[in-house]
Amino acid sequence: MADKAASPPPEEREKLDAEAKKNEQEEQSKLPYKWTQTITDLDLTAPIPANLKGKDLDVKITKTSLRAGIKGQAPIIEGTLPHSIIVDDSAWTLETTSSGKELNIHFDKANKMEWWAHVVTSAPKIDTSKISPENSKLSDLDGETRSMVEKMMYDQRQKEMGKPTSDEEKKAELMKKFQLQHPEMDFSNAKMG
Repeated sequence: MADKAASPPPEEREKLDAEAKKNEQEEQSKLPYKWTQTITDLDLTAPIPANLKGKDLDVKITKTSLRAGIKGQAPIIEGTLPHSIIVDDSAWTLETTSSGKELNIHFDKANKMEWWAHVVTSAPKIDTSKISPENSKLSDLDGETRSMVEKMMYDQRQKEMGKPTSDEEKKAELMKKFQLQHPEMDFSNAKMG
């Protein structure tokens, strides 16, 4: 049996997770924009003074980078994207809200199986292993994609706990069945891996 790294007791793990989440939320709240994501896309919003129009904004979206802000001012966000996007299916709009105006940017992720830790690589990261299916709209995915994402999430949690992944569990189960069906064979020196 492989050596497992000693992990803290559940109560301490919960405390550490809560602390990490609080620090993450603090970092994210200091950003001049808010962002959310599903497994397939990402949306970003930033408040804009109510007197501005679309022509007053400087927004450039490429496959691997973003620059957005008000012309003549430092960008609200600028940098390299952590993963590529589908530019033709990504867009920005200027919306009127109850508190003024808001720049909305929508990215269609090129890889529909990947969580982003941040919008641009220079921004603080979030812990993508803590993303739960409820806020990821797994229900919007087709059956095959959804089951693949759920399997990836299960395997990620298993690895974090030092437990076998679903594939490793399946192999162990098959081996167990085979051993039961062939009691005449000696498996004592068999290397499993």
